[in-house]
Amino acid sequence: MLDVDPATLALEFGGSAVLGGVLGFATKQVAKLVAIIIGVQLMAFRYLESQEIVIVDWNRLSVGLIERQAQTQANHWFESVLSMLSVGAGFTSGFLIGFHRG
Repeated sequence: MLDVDPATLALEFGGSAVLGGVLGFATKQVAKLVAIIIGVQLMAFRYLESQEIVIVDWNRLSVGLIERQAQTQANHWFESVLSMLSVGAGFTSGFLIGFHRG
């Protein structure tokens, strides 16, 4: 039988929710900065390409990214989800709240 302590679950959920909220807020701020940097970089590449200074093979670049994502696989994900359910639920809810409010 699984021994479950409600106080421990509440503490884990609350602590991870607070941590998730802080990280969600910080992630949104960093994501905005990264989006600006990537946008400026893409504009610079497009300008340099239009001036024929740089040649970018956009199709080959995107195919390489798609193939790399397809190669990554998670093993035994179900066991991992079950073992971290209370912490994960608290962190996820706090992260989403912090990200939305940020």
